[in-house]
Amino acid sequence: MALSPDDYRRASGFRRSMAPRASAGPALSGPIVAYDTHSLSDPALLEMMRGDGGRVGVTGIAVNERLALRNSTFFRATALQCGSMGMLPIHLRRRDGRNSEKATDHPLFNVLHRKPNDFQTASRFKSYMQLCALFDGNAYALKIKSRGAIRQLVPLPRRRVKPRLTDTFDLVFDYDRPSGGRVTLTTDDVFHFGTPLTLDGINGISVLDVAADTLGLAVKAQQAAARLLTKGSMAAGALETADELGSEAIQNLKASLRDDYAGSGAEHDWMILEQGLKANPFGTNARDAQLVEVMKREAEEVARFTGVPRPLLMFDETSWGSGIEQLGLFFVTYCLMPWFVIWEEAIWQWLLTPVEQQTYYAKFNEGALLRGSLKDQAEFLKAAMGPNASYLTPNEARDFMDRNPLPGGDDLPRPGTSAAAVMQEEDQNAA
Repeated sequence: MALSPDDYRRASGFRRSMAPRASAGPALSGPIVAYDTHSLSDPALLEMMRGDGGRVGVTGIAVNERLALRNSTFFRATALQCGSMGMLPIHLRRRDGRNSEKATDHPLFNVLHRKPNDFQTASRFKSYMQLCALFDGNAYALKIKSRGAIRQLVPLPRRRVKPRLTDTFDLVFDYDRPSGGRVTLTTDDVFHFGTPLTLDGINGISVLDVAADTLGLAVKAQQAAARLLTKGSMAAGALETADELGSEAIQNLKASLRDDYAGSGAEHDWMILEQGLKANPFGTNARDAQLVEVMKREAEEVARFTGVPRPLLMFDETSWGSGIEQLGLFFVTYCLMPWFVIWEEAIWQWLLTPVEQQTYYAKFNEGALLRGSLKDQAEFLKAAMGPNASYLTPNEARDFMDRNPLPGGDDLPRPGTSAAAVMQEEDQNAA
């Protein structure tokens, strides 16, 4: 039975305010509430009861999403993946024999490319769904239909949907509504995709689950560094003597150090010591050096879990050089390309009818991440329109550079023919 948009909103727990709220009177007329309330079915309640509310690893630290995002390497990797997926446009295309074109007349085209729902842009929707898949292993959105066509995709609240197979091997989704109660949704109601790896064929594996030990150890290393900075010794060295110094000698020594050997100009000066004083500089001990190595190692481990290349995670010791284009190609091919396929297949499977699946398909435009410098683009277009093996028309090349078409620019260049000869031949054909 088809549900109306209002039924979908009631099933998902989303409500619209029909009138503005009335003023509550003076600001201090009522008690100040300094706590949050949760329903018994709210996943946030379980997290609150568990303390930090996260995955407990070998370090004993419960790693949740907020703690994980405080790790600079993990935050950078997450922001790169989610930001890239949100930035890249996705188009619904129509295949007609050997030709393909954008299906701009299909209602789903505008949903995917411009306006997925009433409160999110396309980039924000894609970024959020990508983050849900990374952190939870799965991402879910409710289909809002009108006249048989999908008009909106509304993300379902996180950790409230559980997919399962029925006895007849039909996939359904048990959804716990924020207002209370559970409703079972079918594949006609839900748009769903997950991470590439799965242990049961349905639920994807969360990055936070597999990286909990690494992130927890990184937190321990940061806590140890914080204790060193707050409680450890930060002096450069000590002055030692077997004799006893009087208070006047100590004051003179402090004044000499402050006036003669402080500041940026005294890095390599030699001190003149009196009364048998000997300098004993402090060096980095093995424990401090080991702490630095642990922090560096955990940053590399986070990079392996996320699949983002090291230079993109701002590892300074890695040289970029002239390989920036190959670096971008590596990021797209080995980190984002699996997600392109997952998104495109999920759109084809969950958002198109069996009849539409014969003609329509979704396609990410990853060319925005693979474009090189203006010089490289000019060389590519020159080769694409070359006289010997041209496969781009002048107008297609101008469209590639976001420029308007020119009259007569829809024909491929003919090999071995000058522009003047082409114009003369056209004049003769017109006569």
